Amino acid sequence: MKLQTQMPVNRVTDEIWEIPPSAKDGMLVPARIYATEQILTSMDSGVFEQVTNVACLPGIRRYALCMPDGHWGYGFPIGGVAAMDLESGVISPGGIGFDINCGMRLIRTNLVREDVQPKLDQLMTELFRRVPAGVGSRGFVRLNRQEFEEVMRKGARWCIERGYGWHEDLERIEERGCLPGADPSKISDHAVTRGINQLGTLGSGNHYLEVQVASNDRIFDRETAAALGITGHDQIVVMVHCGSRGFGHQVASDYLQVFEKAMRRYGITVKDQQLACAPFRSPEGQDYFAAMNCAANSAFANRQVITHQIREAFSTVLGTSAEELGMEIVYDVAHNIAKVERYKEGELVVHRKGATRAFGPGQPELPERFRKIGQPVICGGSMETGSYLLVGTHQAMEETFGSTMHGSGRTMSRAQAKRSVRGEQLQKDMQKRGIIVKAVSMSGLAEEAGFAYKNISDVVEAVDRAGITKKVAELRPIGNIKG
Repeated sequence: MKLQTQMPVNRVTDEIWEIPPSAKDGMLVPARIYATEQILTSMDSGVFEQVTNVACLPGIRRYALCMPDGHWGYGFPIGGVAAMDLESGVISPGGIGFDINCGMRLIRTNLVREDVQPKLDQLMTELFRRVPAGVGSRGFVRLNRQEFEEVMRKGARWCIERGYGWHEDLERIEERGCLPGADPSKISDHAVTRGINQLGTLGSGNHYLEVQVASNDRIFDRETAAALGITGHDQIVVMVHCGSRGFGHQVASDYLQVFEKAMRRYGITVKDQQLACAPFRSPEGQDYFAAMNCAANSAFANRQVITHQIREAFSTVLGTSAEELGMEIVYDVAHNIAKVERYKEGELVVHRKGATRAFGPGQPELPERFRKIGQPVICGGSMETGSYLLVGTHQAMEETFGSTMHGSGRTMSRAQAKRSVRGEQLQKDMQKRGIIVKAVSMSGLAEEAGFAYKNISDVVEAVDRAGITKKVAELRPIGNIKG
């Protein structure tokens, strides 16, 4: 087996690989990678370097983890998971990401493909009009500072109170769409300026809004799918991938500067300056945690306003109310976040960077409707291939701090992708294959070509076989909006 690292990598199972603490000076715990042998050999050297750097962070417990969609990121590998002791451990923006609470939302409908196909182009045009995309895009919700601070505190609930959604939506969002402990006084004026006009916008990069089809032959667990409102028979669903946009980016940037100074004060050294951190219980650590929760809540609110606009678009084009169309949220889950959760070691601050919470059946944190089946997990693939709906497992709670993959993971840089295909040609090719794409930027579209990503089915198969998530259904795109 030829790997892009000289470190010893030991097979634990066919889907778990471990780098021992002896591999690098300063490692406090082993580093574990969840992957098939094929995926492991394709991982870039940065994954091995970064996951072992994470294993050196103060207060880390059990393992530094990387999921099969793992690739080089800022500080942590994307796909990284680490749990820190609340008293002796740290919190690191590099373990959360710049786009705080970037996440996935899935909306079901009662529609089938033949209901939508004749009006698909009109529908995608209406969605493109109602949900602003691209760098610097501004939403229709106008806020003053006081209102934006309410969004930071209340998250999705702020939207519901103003008519941007249904009360039952909250039960289908991680943490009911609001993390406690948000404190707007810990947010800089610059971060407010960047975020105040972005509610209800997609942004750019790999963020998208996608109309998808759930076919009968791609449902793997019919009972669980039915419990989640997925019936198959070419059912139409809608997936949204976005986060806190420039607001979260500025929060991360602000506190990275704070933490660089704090590390000297607390005598902390790290293997990579991108892992700048502070003790979780320190004033700096608590300030960042409060600010991060503000950004996370704004991201929940952002996806909620987008959901309102999606419902309005479907209703306009199809001439039927969103209620009659059965446009219920299946689930909304974050994949760039740190949260305090309880495991056998006690309370830990769990960092998930490009990794999704995957709580198993019976967990008290889950709404009653999910207690029997486990938490829904939404994993996005490339715009050319498809995405997956899964559920969390007991094994994830035991092995990975209730965590799993978040998507397919890049294999090619954005610059390489742009050199390999023109956006205009990609758009035409996808249309021939039955996928209508609306994009703000053709160069941005080229960056997101399917060949720039791992095969989502291979990645999902790895976590399913490892037992940390159970696949429920594959969802294939017929329409996509890109920034």
